[in-house]
Amino acid sequence: MNVLVIGSGGREHAIAWKLAMSPTVDAVFVAPGNGGTALEKKCENVLADVDPETASGQRILADFAEKAGVAFSVVGPEAPLAAGIVSVFHSRSLAIVGPDKRAARLEASKAFAKAFMAKYGVRAAASREFAVASASGSGFEDALRYVKTHFSQTNQPIVIKADGLAAGKGVVIANYFTEAEACLRSFMKDGVIGEAGRSVVIEDLLHGKEVSVLAAVSVQNGEGVIAPFIAARDHKRRFDGDLGPNTGGMGAIAPVPDFTEAAQADFHASILMPTLKGLKAENVDYRGFMFFGLMTLEERCHLLEYNVRLGDPETQAVLPLLDSDFADVCAAIVDRSLTESRLAWKQGAVCAPVAVADGYPGPYRKGDPVMVNGAAPNGGELSPGVKLFAAGVRMQDGNFFTSGGRTLAVSAYGVDAESARNEAYRALETVRFDGMGFRKDIG
Repeated sequence: MNVLVIGSGGREHAIAWKLAMSPTVDAVFVAPGNGGTALEKKCENVLADVDPETASGQRILADFAEKAGVAFSVVGPEAPLAAGIVSVFHSRSLAIVGPDKRAARLEASKAFAKAFMAKYGVRAAASREFAVASASGSGFEDALRYVKTHFSQTNQPIVIKADGLAAGKGVVIANYFTEAEACLRSFMKDGVIGEAGRSVVIEDLLHGKEVSVLAAVSVQNGEGVIAPFIAARDHKRRFDGDLGPNTGGMGAIAPVPDFTEAAQADFHASILMPTLKGLKAENVDYRGFMFFGLMTLEERCHLLEYNVRLGDPETQAVLPLLDSDFADVCAAIVDRSLTESRLAWKQGAVCAPVAVADGYPGPYRKGDPVMVNGAAPNGGELSPGVKLFAAGVRMQDGNFFTSGGRTLAVSAYGVDAESARNEAYRALETVRFDGMGFRKDIG
């Protein structure tokens, strides 16, 4: 069968690579893909100029899926899901892995997600929502008063989240009132992140360790299941020791050694099952993937956020450990035959540090040649069990050039966490491009 992957990042490279491993898959089309997917076995980059967030782009993708005899499509990033691509495909009787537009609001609107959590008893931080266009007409001033009261009473940091999708730039931890005021003004008054920041969610800061749980979801007509993957941990801060600005992710590990059985049981009871209850009760069509962003402390879990797709770079650490046929898992999501027994996992661990362009997460360099062992890459397999997943990389005349801030990840398998980490950094030493940066403490 033929399948289509929509997206261009490292997550989509990992998805395409894993789908291509299936003996039932003949071809994986990636729209638009990147330099890495262009070299992947069974993979072909297509529709480079099509925007999956627009109605016209979605129609073109559906036309392609129909003409190419695609068995199912997998949507990597969140924006096309929020824009309703799933309904476009369903209207053409085309199978697609992803939630419908209504369910995608769990990521597209922080306020909607928090209301969902409260309604169905998902354990999360206490929060308040403020909008510029509020009933009182003074949403910005109301938000200022709220944070001023918070700091005067607690003197504790507070979290400000843009309500809408903000490409990883919509969450700020304010340690002082002046920081909170500056953030609220930039979001709500100055519009630095556009409409996404006109409404904000302000919530208490949770303490503990972050854990990411990806999951396959197959819910339709009030029935279904959520099948969790093994846990992963992303490292968000740019520099070693969790210092510097937040990024889209500087690397990930899987599994998570300190995510104990007791914490996993608490996640299942306090977050996963209430979420499943809510999806059924809301009667949404959610046949796709979900990301649970958790904060864990003393074996209790709080939900930080939902993502309505696989995480990046967590996918690059988790999928190499999946011992099931990923195409079979995707097909089971679509046809509602998904069960947790469909997911089998390899023993061992994966460490996946990310290499970034000079300047990232601010303005960054582009166009630098990417070399592996002093030569142009001829594929993503660096050594047995070690895979290069391209992200911000384009291919021209057989050569790789940087095109994005997060350029690539080196994903290494080991029998345990230490050996995986050693293999990853040994392999990363063979990769070079001008201005290349990475953290040395992933895992």
